[in-house]
Amino acid sequence: MKRRLRLLLPIFLLGLTLVLSSCGKSVAEQDVYTTTKANKTIIWGVKADTRLFGLMNIKDSEIQGFDIDIAKAVTKAMYGKDAKAELVQVTSDTRVPLLKAGNIDAVIATMTITPDRKKVLDFSTPYFNAGQSLLVKSGSPIKSVKDLKKGTKVIGVQGSNSVLNIKKAAPEATVLQLSDYAQAFTALKSGQGDALTTDNGILYGMSKQDPNYVVVGGSFTKEPYGIAVNKGQTKFVKAIDQALIDIKKDGTYAKLVNKWFGEIPGFSIKEVGY
Repeated sequence: MKRRLRLLLPIFLLGLTLVLSSCGKSVAEQDVYTTTKANKTIIWGVKADTRLFGLMNIKDSEIQGFDIDIAKAVTKAMYGKDAKAELVQVTSDTRVPLLKAGNIDAVIATMTITPDRKKVLDFSTPYFNAGQSLLVKSGSPIKSVKDLKKGTKVIGVQGSNSVLNIKKAAPEATVLQLSDYAQAFTALKSGQGDALTTDNGILYGMSKQDPNYVVVGGSFTKEPYGIAVNKGQTKFVKAIDQALIDIKKDGTYAKLVNKWFGEIPGFSIKEVGY
């Protein structure tokens, strides 16, 4: 009996190793395209604190915005009218860890395509070309990034590319980092900072919420938003890119831009540049 157990033990351990290794592979290296196509479901990481792009509607507890509508349109363009877009709330700080862990299939959350991010993630072609700007209280002496001198406090959001950009553009200014845009805007209104910086599309949403705060100085960076997926998901990225082409051709994209940004003074679809 002991001899038989000794013979079976290596086989058991080998089998256990294969099971464990296959489980790890299923999480880290699964073919997301095949899985999502079979289920006709894509799990999207989206923001719920960013007016116009992704904001929680407290009346019905649903997240609404441009990114949300694009996610739904892309899902249906990829897998049919009955396909489902499931939404998981993320922040600038949590979106990459959740994606790398396999908790979500893709991220559409005002995420700028950058060289550093492309080292660990794959991106679709840009679906919205934003540019970083400043939000200040109406009447503020700050008119552009050049006015951010020593002693000036600028509010940004943790994990966002805008924090790195503002440190380069205004190295003498003090940067206060908060966890999300809702907290950042509240901090600006309470006087904790002199300006809030992020992409202009997000700032326009805040200005629309409270007209006492205005976007100034134009854009001082280019911030192309892309849909992010885990590295190596080539088929999934190609399918997303084709879906973006399809919704542009059939007019869906233009309708969604006008739906969310059409009432902003001076804004046009040409500004998006997609």
